[in-house]
Amino acid sequence: MKVIQLVPELNSGGVERGTLEIGQHLVEQGHESIVVSNGGRLVETLEKEGSRHVALPVHKKRLSSLSQVKVLRQLFEKEAPDIIHLRSRVPAWLAYKAWQKMDPQTRPRLVTTVHGFYSVNAYSKIMTCGESVICVSNSVKEYVLKNYKKVPEEKLTVIHRGVSTLRYRHGFKPKPEWLAKFYWENPDLEQKFLVALPARITRWKGHMDLLDILDGLKRQCSDVHFLIVGESHPRKKKFLNELKKAFEARGAQEYITMMGHRSDLREIMVISNVVLSLSLDPEAFGRVTLEALKLGRPVAAYDHGGVHEQLDVLLPEGKVPVGDTLTMAERIAQFRDNPPIPVESDAFSLETMQQQTLATYEALLTTGR
Repeated sequence: MKVIQLVPELNSGGVERGTLEIGQHLVEQGHESIVVSNGGRLVETLEKEGSRHVALPVHKKRLSSLSQVKVLRQLFEKEAPDIIHLRSRVPAWLAYKAWQKMDPQTRPRLVTTVHGFYSVNAYSKIMTCGESVICVSNSVKEYVLKNYKKVPEEKLTVIHRGVSTLRYRHGFKPKPEWLAKFYWENPDLEQKFLVALPARITRWKGHMDLLDILDGLKRQCSDVHFLIVGESHPRKKKFLNELKKAFEARGAQEYITMMGHRSDLREIMVISNVVLSLSLDPEAFGRVTLEALKLGRPVAAYDHGGVHEQLDVLLPEGKVPVGDTLTMAERIAQFRDNPPIPVESDAFSLETMQQQTLATYEALLTTGR
């Protein structure tokens, strides 16, 4: 098969990493993988793993982006892929318009993945317009069926996101030189009870709740220290500044370290005593939460969306009612005294996700148009 995937950019995030993982698996299985995006820091990795990258400005939500419809149609006609896989709304609209103008009898087959609980409107409906539609969790499938009633259920396939059972495994330990460097750079953290919040800095990820959680924890865990691991989008700097001012106003700076974007998140999570998910809106899947669970780390998370599905299987005691900062503080304190160990399970593996995605492609290619 030849498969073209489209995403806005390749910088960070679960959608982007999933795109690379499918590209890598396609190449390993002898297929051809092409990714179209506006570029980003992950392009180098993508190409090292054997995919081709085509740089096009398919990331901007503006009328001028419609100029890319013709460019994409020419690309599709030149490359003649078997499958076009759309993973985000702006590039999906552009590629869909290009695909519509091709011969219905010979054009590529169209797959979309619903990666999130998008706002319900005509703009978001594009993610349900694939000939086959992948949902990244049961929660997402329920969202599609509830809000897009004309989408036939038989067109929907639930393929949970997955993580590598080799890279993320119980018992993983960072290299001694990594540990030495980390604590040399952060000497105040070595004797702390570390609680990590790995999440992009945006309001709905729940960073503000850390202040109330901290207030509830300090009396029980005087050595607690939060690690915020993630960066803010250039357009979200206003919230980042608001967050820093809130930390200062509450005198929380000595309890919180903002680490920015890190390529060693796995190592940071595995030395953390607890990993949090505080998303105020449900995560469609919650990939980083799964990585922590697969590493055997205790996870305390707001109980909704895809994270609920993970905790149900791997660590039910990690579930906390959404927004209940008092219970979250109590749960973290409980985990300090008696840390639970997530279940070791083959559920939510990267290998299963890759195999099921390729099986979806193959099934579509054998069905009538």
